[in-house]
Amino acid sequence: MPNNSFRIVFMGTPDFAVTILDRLVQNNLSIVGVITAPDKPAGRGQQISESAVKKYAVSKEFNILQPTNLKDETFINELQALNADLFVVVAFRMLPEIVWAMPAKGTINLHGSILPNYRGAAPINWAVINGEKETGVTTFFIEKEIDTGKIIERESIAIGENETAGELHDRLMELGAELTFKTVTKIINNDVVGIPQLELTEGELKPAPKIFKPDCKIDWTKDVQTVHNFIRGLSPYPTAWTILEKDGEQKSFKIFQSEKTEIPTHGVINLYNDKDGIYVPCQDFFLKVTELQPEGKRRMNFKEFVAGHPVSSFNI
Repeated sequence: MPNNSFRIVFMGTPDFAVTILDRLVQNNLSIVGVITAPDKPAGRGQQISESAVKKYAVSKEFNILQPTNLKDETFINELQALNADLFVVVAFRMLPEIVWAMPAKGTINLHGSILPNYRGAAPINWAVINGEKETGVTTFFIEKEIDTGKIIERESIAIGENETAGELHDRLMELGAELTFKTVTKIINNDVVGIPQLELTEGELKPAPKIFKPDCKIDWTKDVQTVHNFIRGLSPYPTAWTILEKDGEQKSFKIFQSEKTEIPTHGVINLYNDKDGIYVPCQDFFLKVTELQPEGKRRMNFKEFVAGHPVSSFNI
């Protein structure tokens, strides 16, 4: 079947999805519709904001649908009228069966982990938080239970010792674009055999639930490796944070960049700094912080912060 006769509807919202959509477009696949989130007010001025996928779709003059309710009869009729062979879903919402069961070739999803591990909303964050040495991307057919459908393709990638979730996200985005194009090509050529996830399950599965602000507070009583993984796993978003005390006053700080040290703490509770960073005591060793954001201030490197603050006067 020629690429231009195989009709694809793409569903997605953030920049991550744009990269995957663009790869399909650059390879001359026929995108007959793009489904993305409705426009919404954002920022202090509450200006109407469009999703990254919508902005891209507008630039390509694609047919765009922005349903509030995915079961709405008007939307379902519009979707059916597109007569798509395949739906491709990347970083979108959970789909009702009336949607994902619609196309003849099914609905596929790209997930930012090596399924069946790290099912859920935050697979990249949790892989880093848990100190994994590698992760990857998976394409699979969507079924009733979230992230549980038959696997089509998987590709692994190593995680750097100091790599943040944001940095890993960008690398997985590129890897995911290649894997999605490979998967769609196989489906076009009728060369796909989905593998049930149960056949690939080994031991207890690790989840990747959505992360909320209270979950992001740093526990400095843990060992330095655990704290370091936690900080980089939440950087740059939703961001690890802590409360530091100075002269009886408590202030909140976001921490974006850190490095492990082998400097033992021996029960010390005070911070200190040198030319390389700010050192915060953990259970066993000090953690070196190099980028942070004080409450009510902008994000800055440690040198900018220590220039106006005697770090040794803070404790945790």
